[in-house]
Amino acid sequence: MPAHQSARRTPADSRPQPVSGIPMRDLLASCAAAAAVSTPPRAPDPRPAAEPAKDHREAA
Repeated sequence: MPAHQSARRTPADSRPQPVSGIPMRDLLASCAAAAAVSTPPRAPDPRPAAEPAKDHREAA
C-alpha cells in the first residue's frame, strides 16, 4: 500500500474484512479439519518384554 494511502486510513478501515464473506470461525474450523485428516495416526506403543532379561551382568 503506498504511503499516501496508509496516512488516510480511518478506524473503520482497520477492522478485518471477511474473506469472500466466509466467517473466521468457519475458516479456522476448516483448517483444523484439514489438519486432522492429513495427520497420520500415531504409531502403536512398543510392547514391553514379557520377562526381564535373565543374563544380567554386574558392572565391573
